[in-house]
Amino acid sequence: MRSWWENCASEPDEEILAIDAMEDSVVPLDDKTARIRRLITSLELCHHKAERHVEVIIEAIGSGSASKGPGTRPPGQRQPVEEMWGRCAASLSAWCAGCPAEALELDVGGIPASQLVGFIGDRSPLKEWQVQRIVDKVRSFLEPSFRYAEIVEYPEHYREHSDFRHLTIQTIIRDAVDGREAEITLASAIDHLEPCHWDFVGNLSIVLKAIGGDLSPEKPFAACGRNIKLTPIRHRMKIVTNTLRAFCEVGDMPKDVDSYVLRLLGARTPIKHWLAASLEKTISLQLGF
Repeated sequence: MRSWWENCASEPDEEILAIDAMEDSVVPLDDKTARIRRLITSLELCHHKAERHVEVIIEAIGSGSASKGPGTRPPGQRQPVEEMWGRCAASLSAWCAGCPAEALELDVGGIPASQLVGFIGDRSPLKEWQVQRIVDKVRSFLEPSFRYAEIVEYPEHYREHSDFRHLTIQTIIRDAVDGREAEITLASAIDHLEPCHWDFVGNLSIVLKAIGGDLSPEKPFAACGRNIKLTPIRHRMKIVTNTLRAFCEVGDMPKDVDSYVLRLLGARTPIKHWLAASLEKTISLQLGF
Protein backbone atom coordinates (compact mmCIF):
# COMPACT_ATOMS: atom_id res chain seq x y z
CA MET A 1 0.00 0.00 0.00
CA ARG A 2 1.56 3.28 -1.10
CA SER A 3 1.71 6.10 1.42
CA TRP A 4 -0.31 8.34 -0.90
CA TRP A 5 -3.46 6.53 0.30
CA GLU A 6 -2.93 6.77 4.05
CA ASN A 7 -5.86 9.19 4.51
CA CYS A 8 -8.46 6.91 2.94
CA ALA A 9 -7.47 3.23 2.72
CA SER A 10 -5.40 0.54 4.39
CA GLU A 11 -5.53 -2.02 1.57
CA PRO A 12 -5.53 -1.48 -2.19
CA ASP A 13 -8.52 -2.41 -4.35
CA GLU A 14 -8.59 -2.75 -8.13
CA GLU A 15 -9.09 0.97 -8.71
CA ILE A 16 -6.19 1.90 -6.43
CA LEU A 17 -3.94 -0.60 -8.20
CA ALA A 18 -4.95 0.87 -11.56
CA ILE A 19 -4.20 4.39 -10.32
CA ASP A 20 -0.85 3.22 -8.96
CA ALA A 21 -0.10 1.83 -12.41
CA MET A 22 -0.80 5.30 -13.84
CA GLU A 23 1.79 6.69 -11.44
CA ASP A 24 4.33 4.10 -12.57
CA SER A 25 3.86 5.28 -16.15
CA VAL A 26 4.70 8.92 -15.33
CA VAL A 27 7.55 8.60 -12.81
CA PRO A 28 9.83 10.21 -11.90
CA LEU A 29 7.54 12.90 -10.49
CA ASP A 30 8.74 16.50 -10.48
CA ASP A 31 8.48 18.51 -7.26
CA LYS A 32 5.32 20.37 -8.32
CA THR A 33 3.47 17.16 -9.15
CA ALA A 34 4.57 15.48 -5.91
CA ARG A 35 3.38 18.50 -3.93
CA ILE A 36 -0.08 18.30 -5.53
CA ARG A 37 -0.28 14.59 -4.72
CA ARG A 38 0.69 15.32 -1.11
CA LEU A 39 -2.18 17.82 -0.94
CA ILE A 40 -4.55 15.01 -1.92
CA THR A 41 -3.04 12.80 0.81
CA SER A 42 -3.56 15.57 3.37
CA LEU A 43 -7.25 16.00 2.45
CA GLU A 44 -9.69 15.33 5.31
CA LEU A 45 -13.32 15.84 4.37
CA CYS A 46 -14.34 16.29 8.01
CA HIS A 47 -12.44 19.61 8.03
CA HIS A 48 -14.54 22.76 8.14
CA LYS A 49 -12.71 24.07 5.03
CA ALA A 50 -12.69 20.75 3.14
CA GLU A 51 -14.68 22.07 0.19
CA ARG A 52 -12.15 24.87 -0.32
CA HIS A 53 -9.28 22.40 0.05
CA VAL A 54 -10.76 20.32 -2.78
CA GLU A 55 -11.07 23.45 -4.93
CA VAL A 56 -7.42 24.31 -4.27
CA ILE A 57 -6.34 20.81 -5.34
CA ILE A 58 -8.41 20.98 -8.54
CA GLU A 59 -6.92 24.39 -9.37
CA ALA A 60 -3.46 22.96 -8.76
CA ILE A 61 -4.09 19.96 -11.02
CA GLY A 62 -5.27 22.28 -13.79
CA SER A 63 -2.37 24.72 -13.50
CA GLY A 64 0.30 22.16 -12.69
CA SER A 65 1.41 24.01 -9.57
CA ALA A 66 0.19 24.35 -5.97
CA SER A 67 0.64 27.77 -4.43
CA LYS A 68 -1.88 27.19 -1.63
CA GLY A 69 -2.55 24.48 0.91
CA PRO A 70 -1.52 23.48 4.45
CA GLY A 71 1.54 25.36 5.66
CA THR A 72 1.25 28.27 3.22
CA ARG A 73 -0.48 30.76 5.55
CA PRO A 74 1.75 33.68 6.61
CA PRO A 75 3.10 33.36 10.19
CA GLY A 76 0.98 35.11 12.82
CA GLN A 77 -2.15 35.26 10.67
CA ARG A 78 -5.27 33.85 12.35
CA GLN A 79 -8.51 32.66 10.84
CA PRO A 80 -11.90 33.80 12.22
CA VAL A 81 -12.58 30.23 13.37
CA GLU A 82 -9.52 30.43 15.60
CA GLU A 83 -11.09 33.40 17.39
CA MET A 84 -14.05 31.13 18.13
CA TRP A 85 -11.72 28.45 19.47
CA GLY A 86 -10.14 31.07 21.73
CA ARG A 87 -13.53 32.09 23.12
CA CYS A 88 -14.35 28.43 23.72
CA ALA A 89 -11.12 27.81 25.65
CA ALA A 90 -11.52 31.04 27.63
CA SER A 91 -15.11 30.26 28.59
CA LEU A 92 -14.43 26.69 29.69
CA SER A 93 -11.29 27.78 31.57
CA ALA A 94 -13.34 30.39 33.40
CA TRP A 95 -15.89 27.75 34.38
CA CYS A 96 -13.12 25.47 35.64
CA ALA A 97 -11.80 28.39 37.71
CA GLY A 98 -15.15 28.73 39.46
CA CYS A 99 -16.89 31.35 37.36
CA PRO A 100 -20.69 30.86 37.53
CA ALA A 101 -22.40 29.90 34.28
CA GLU A 102 -24.59 32.99 34.14
CA ALA A 103 -21.53 35.24 34.18
CA LEU A 104 -20.10 33.83 30.92
CA GLU A 105 -21.11 36.20 28.14
CA LEU A 106 -18.85 35.06 25.27
CA ASP A 107 -20.33 33.57 22.13
CA VAL A 108 -19.03 30.22 20.86
CA GLY A 109 -20.12 29.45 17.33
CA GLY A 110 -23.49 31.12 17.77
CA ILE A 111 -24.20 29.60 21.20
CA PRO A 112 -23.76 31.67 24.39
CA ALA A 113 -21.02 30.25 26.57
CA SER A 114 -23.41 30.37 29.52
CA GLN A 115 -25.68 27.92 27.67
CA LEU A 116 -22.80 25.60 26.83
CA VAL A 117 -21.50 25.34 30.39
CA GLY A 118 -25.09 25.03 31.56
CA PHE A 119 -25.09 21.60 29.92
CA ILE A 120 -22.53 20.46 32.52
CA GLY A 121 -24.85 20.74 35.48
CA ASP A 122 -23.68 20.89 39.08
CA ARG A 123 -19.97 21.35 39.57
CA SER A 124 -17.77 18.47 40.79
CA PRO A 125 -14.02 17.71 40.78
CA LEU A 126 -14.56 15.02 38.12
CA LYS A 127 -16.46 17.39 35.84
CA GLU A 128 -13.83 20.09 36.27
CA TRP A 129 -11.13 17.58 35.30
CA GLN A 130 -13.08 16.48 32.23
CA VAL A 131 -13.79 20.04 31.09
CA GLN A 132 -10.11 20.91 31.54
CA ARG A 133 -9.28 18.13 29.10
CA ILE A 134 -11.48 19.87 26.52
CA VAL A 135 -9.63 23.12 27.21
CA ASP A 136 -6.35 21.30 26.64
CA LYS A 137 -7.62 19.86 23.35
CA VAL A 138 -8.68 23.27 22.04
CA ARG A 139 -5.47 24.86 23.29
CA SER A 140 -3.43 22.32 21.29
CA PHE A 141 -4.98 23.77 18.12
CA LEU A 142 -4.33 27.36 19.16
CA GLU A 143 -0.77 26.86 20.40
CA PRO A 144 1.40 24.66 18.15
CA SER A 145 3.90 24.14 20.98
CA PHE A 146 1.22 22.72 23.32
CA ARG A 147 0.61 18.98 23.05
CA TYR A 148 -2.63 17.29 24.04
CA ALA A 149 -2.24 13.83 25.61
CA GLU A 150 -5.10 11.50 24.62
CA ILE A 151 -6.96 10.16 27.63
CA VAL A 152 -7.35 6.68 26.15
CA GLU A 153 -3.88 6.33 24.65
CA TYR A 154 -1.64 7.82 27.35
CA PRO A 155 -2.67 6.52 30.81
CA GLU A 156 0.76 7.38 32.25
CA HIS A 157 0.12 11.07 31.59
CA TYR A 158 -2.91 10.94 33.90
CA ARG A 159 -1.40 8.77 36.60
CA GLU A 160 -2.21 11.32 39.32
CA HIS A 161 -5.87 11.33 38.28
CA SER A 162 -6.24 7.70 37.27
CA ASP A 163 -9.62 7.52 39.01
CA PHE A 164 -10.97 10.41 36.91
CA ARG A 165 -9.54 8.85 33.77
CA HIS A 166 -11.13 5.49 34.59
CA LEU A 167 -14.56 7.03 35.22
CA THR A 168 -14.33 8.99 31.96
CA ILE A 169 -13.49 5.83 30.01
CA GLN A 170 -16.36 3.99 31.72
CA THR A 171 -18.89 6.65 30.72
CA ILE A 172 -20.64 5.51 27.53
CA ILE A 173 -22.40 7.78 25.04
CA ARG A 174 -25.03 5.89 23.02
CA ASP A 175 -25.68 7.32 19.58
CA ALA A 176 -25.42 6.02 16.00
CA VAL A 177 -22.84 5.53 13.25
CA ASP A 178 -24.16 5.74 9.70
CA GLY A 179 -27.68 5.21 11.02
CA ARG A 180 -26.90 2.14 13.14
CA GLU A 181 -26.88 2.10 16.93
CA ALA A 182 -23.39 2.64 18.31
CA GLU A 183 -21.44 3.62 21.41
CA ILE A 184 -18.46 5.84 22.13
CA THR A 185 -16.81 6.46 25.49
CA LEU A 186 -16.71 9.97 26.88
CA ALA A 187 -12.92 9.70 26.96
CA SER A 188 -12.78 8.83 23.26
CA ALA A 189 -15.23 11.62 22.42
CA ILE A 190 -13.02 14.18 24.18
CA ASP A 191 -9.94 12.76 22.45
CA HIS A 192 -11.69 13.07 19.06
CA LEU A 193 -13.21 16.50 19.68
CA GLU A 194 -11.40 18.32 16.86
CA PRO A 195 -11.88 22.11 16.74
CA CYS A 196 -11.21 22.02 12.97
CA HIS A 197 -14.21 19.71 12.43
CA TRP A 198 -17.16 21.06 10.44
CA ASP A 199 -19.49 20.46 13.42
CA PHE A 200 -17.17 21.30 16.30
CA VAL A 201 -19.80 23.22 18.26
CA GLY A 202 -22.34 20.42 17.84
CA ASN A 203 -19.80 17.85 19.00
CA LEU A 204 -18.78 20.11 21.89
CA SER A 205 -22.41 20.31 23.01
CA ILE A 206 -22.70 16.50 22.93
CA VAL A 207 -19.56 16.12 25.06
CA LEU A 208 -20.55 18.78 27.59
CA LYS A 209 -24.03 17.24 27.93
CA ALA A 210 -22.42 13.82 28.44
CA ILE A 211 -20.28 15.29 31.23
CA GLY A 212 -23.54 16.55 32.69
CA GLY A 213 -25.10 13.08 32.51
CA ASP A 214 -27.01 13.18 29.21
CA LEU A 215 -25.62 10.11 27.41
CA SER A 216 -28.24 9.82 24.65
CA PRO A 217 -27.66 12.75 22.28
CA GLU A 218 -30.32 13.78 19.77
CA LYS A 219 -27.78 13.68 16.94
CA PRO A 220 -24.71 11.45 16.66
CA PHE A 221 -21.15 12.44 17.50
CA ALA A 222 -19.22 13.06 14.28
CA ALA A 223 -15.45 13.00 13.97
CA CYS A 224 -12.72 12.21 11.47
CA GLY A 225 -13.79 8.83 10.11
CA ARG A 226 -16.92 8.68 12.30
CA ASN A 227 -20.21 9.79 10.74
CA ILE A 228 -18.26 11.61 8.06
CA LYS A 229 -21.18 10.92 5.70
CA LEU A 230 -23.15 13.58 7.60
CA THR A 231 -20.90 16.34 6.26
CA PRO A 232 -22.93 19.19 4.72
CA ILE A 233 -20.72 19.14 1.60
CA ARG A 234 -21.59 15.52 0.75
CA HIS A 235 -23.85 16.42 -2.19
CA ARG A 236 -21.28 18.85 -3.57
CA MET A 237 -18.54 16.25 -3.30
CA LYS A 238 -20.70 13.77 -5.23
CA ILE A 239 -20.87 16.26 -8.10
CA VAL A 240 -17.10 16.77 -7.88
CA THR A 241 -16.41 13.03 -8.05
CA ASN A 242 -18.79 12.70 -11.00
CA THR A 243 -16.88 15.50 -12.74
CA LEU A 244 -13.49 13.96 -12.01
CA ARG A 245 -14.66 10.61 -13.38
CA ALA A 246 -15.97 12.36 -16.50
CA PHE A 247 -12.57 14.05 -16.90
CA CYS A 248 -10.88 10.65 -16.60
CA GLU A 249 -13.49 9.16 -18.98
CA VAL A 250 -14.43 6.42 -16.53
CA GLY A 251 -17.66 4.74 -17.67
CA ASP A 252 -20.65 6.62 -19.06
CA MET A 253 -20.78 10.41 -18.69
CA PRO A 254 -22.47 11.12 -15.31
CA LYS A 255 -25.53 13.37 -15.35
CA ASP A 256 -24.42 15.76 -12.60
CA VAL A 257 -21.08 17.31 -13.56
CA ASP A 258 -19.61 20.77 -12.99
CA SER A 259 -18.49 22.37 -16.23
CA TYR A 260 -16.48 24.97 -14.31
CA VAL A 261 -14.38 22.22 -12.69
CA LEU A 262 -13.77 20.71 -16.12
CA ARG A 263 -12.56 24.11 -17.40
CA LEU A 264 -10.23 24.42 -14.39
CA LEU A 265 -8.73 21.01 -15.15
CA GLY A 266 -8.14 21.88 -18.80
CA ALA A 267 -6.86 19.38 -21.33
CA ARG A 268 -6.17 15.92 -20.00
CA THR A 269 -2.57 14.78 -19.74
CA PRO A 270 -1.16 11.60 -18.18
CA ILE A 271 -0.13 13.56 -15.05
CA LYS A 272 -3.52 15.27 -14.73
CA HIS A 273 -5.26 11.95 -15.32
CA TRP A 274 -3.35 10.32 -12.46
CA LEU A 275 -3.90 13.24 -10.07
CA ALA A 276 -7.61 13.60 -10.90
CA ALA A 277 -8.17 9.85 -10.48
CA SER A 278 -6.30 9.97 -7.15
CA LEU A 279 -8.48 12.83 -5.91
CA GLU A 280 -11.70 11.15 -7.04
CA LYS A 281 -10.77 7.89 -5.34
CA THR A 282 -9.76 9.66 -2.13
CA ILE A 283 -13.06 11.55 -1.89
CA SER A 284 -15.09 8.46 -2.77
CA LEU A 285 -13.38 6.29 -0.16
CA GLN A 286 -13.73 8.88 2.61
CA LEU A 287 -17.43 9.53 1.94
CA GLY A 288 -18.40 5.98 0.98
CA PHE A 289 -19.51 6.70 -2.57
